Amino acid sequence: MSHSTLGTALVTGASSGIGALYADRLARRGYNLILVARNRERLNAMARDISSRTGRAVEVLAADLGDAAALARIEETLQHDASITLLVNNAGIGTHTPLLDSGVEQMTRMVALNVTAPMRLTYAAIPGFVARGRGAIINISSIVSIAPEVLNGVYGGTKAFVTAFSQSLHHELADKGVQVQAVLPGATATDFWAAGGLPVENLDSAIVMRAEDLVDAALVGFDRHELITIPSLHDVALWNAFEAARTALAPHLSTNRPAERYATAA
Repeated sequence: MSHSTLGTALVTGASSGIGALYADRLARRGYNLILVARNRERLNAMARDISSRTGRAVEVLAADLGDAAALARIEETLQHDASITLLVNNAGIGTHTPLLDSGVEQMTRMVALNVTAPMRLTYAAIPGFVARGRGAIINISSIVSIAPEVLNGVYGGTKAFVTAFSQSLHHELADKGVQVQAVLPGATATDFWAAGGLPVENLDSAIVMRAEDLVDAALVGFDRHELITIPSLHDVALWNAFEAARTALAPHLSTNRPAERYATAA
């Protein structure tokens, strides 16, 4: 790969939607790229286009991250390629279908892709980042991580993991030169909705953000070293109040006796 002072960004789910836009924006910023997705043909076309427009080196790794062997190959790349300075955990699947109408095997695949894959890729990348004192993780979560009633419960649960995982990573790694950001999109104009059987055109346009706007806003948050970025949230005081309440609650969550309201009757 040609040298980049920013290093190399590995982007999962890079063949379309949010992932493809991250690839474009990061190459424009000066990152070399490693693009990961299942569709090799689409990735190759993207690589040619991005490289010709930006002059950056773009490598393609076709892999289904729901497959353990394919995931292991990407982990190995993260472990051994010291040029990688940024991991964008974007690959994921979702559904708006209620839990009772969803097959358990589909839900299991969702957990594998939305939870296991980003967790393992992060574990693969972090030791090198810490050793070099430089690196960043961007995890694409969702607003359903804090509003799980909005969509399918398993989907909300997987994204709650992503947000909590990001918060914990930040707590552990902030003083080790590793930046962590969780991006919580609301409804976004991608093929996510059509893939779940509800084309985005069926949603109220007032709640749907263009994917380009989402990614550009998220990168502003990244530049500002935000831990949690919610591009749709206009009144940041609401988030600050939510976090303040959560933080205030924490010291009271573990005590050596039950609360009085749980006392058994005499």
